[in-house]
Amino acid sequence: MNKTVQTVLTVFCALMILTLPFLVPSPKLLESAVDRILEEAPAEADEAGSLLDWLFGTAKAEEEGPAYSLPVDLTPGFEPNPACYTENGYVDDSITVQMETVEDDGVLYCIARVTVKSPTQLRTASAGSLKSRKYARISSMAAKNNAIVAINGDNFANDPQKTTYEYRMGQQIRAKTNRKKDILIIDENGDFHLFVKSDKEKLAAFEKSGLQIVNAFTFGPALVIDGKVQSIDKSYGYNPGGKEPRMAIGQTGTLSYILVMAEGRNKNSEGVTQQEMADFMGELGCVQAFNLDGGNSAEMIFNNAFYGSRTGNERDQSDIIYFATAVDPAEWKGQ
Repeated sequence: MNKTVQTVLTVFCALMILTLPFLVPSPKLLESAVDRILEEAPAEADEAGSLLDWLFGTAKAEEEGPAYSLPVDLTPGFEPNPACYTENGYVDDSITVQMETVEDDGVLYCIARVTVKSPTQLRTASAGSLKSRKYARISSMAAKNNAIVAINGDNFANDPQKTTYEYRMGQQIRAKTNRKKDILIIDENGDFHLFVKSDKEKLAAFEKSGLQIVNAFTFGPALVIDGKVQSIDKSYGYNPGGKEPRMAIGQTGTLSYILVMAEGRNKNSEGVTQQEMADFMGELGCVQAFNLDGGNSAEMIFNNAFYGSRTGNERDQSDIIYFATAVDPAEWKGQ
């Protein structure tokens, strides 16, 4: 069979497969479709194999739909669609959020499980400019930035010595290390990297790896590293062995995350130690997990409201971590 006959047969078979779902009733429509495809076919597609690759590659690209993404900067995420909120979460084409509360051994855990289409949907925001020492309520920052779910960050503006390693949405605030503190870096792929006691050698290797730093936080401790629950230093930070409200963020897989707030200092929940928080994050399936600012700073906002039993009495803070939809409101507003 010569190449010309082979190419014609390949085109015919491919067209039959591609048009079956549409049940084209008119021969003229089919003929015009053949002419269009032959005209658009790349010149190098004179071989059956390359023509098939082109045809089916085109069909696959059409099936994949829009690519969801947000700018890597400090602008707010897109406005969420009110119709996409469910009784226990939020679902649209770019994000799934599942909310739940779990009572375990005298502790109330507020949990948000989040899966996104783009790493740009994991975002941060601050109360003022990144160089200022400005503070605001978590609920206010969440509403201003169109957060579906938001938590407090590490309150970076509260460090008078400025010995922390901090980035927000690709912008460096400062890059000093604190040998008593752990660091969480989130790269452009949305993957977590943890550095115990600001490990300078490991940090330097990361900085030379070619990966970009989108967000970085100095607080800790690191709770889970590469799937292994950490043994927490008994002298780490404030009251590591005490029962306190705690906040943690973890990565469970590619573009899959979990936010956990352990309530404390109230009659409904006594709080947890840092080690108990690490154990709990491990039980939830975290590959990487990091402890954030706790105590009165620990706060979770979902759909512009407090999540859990806590109400009011907010502490002003400098920054939040939040998740946003990447679906343009024009799609659901009909604009």
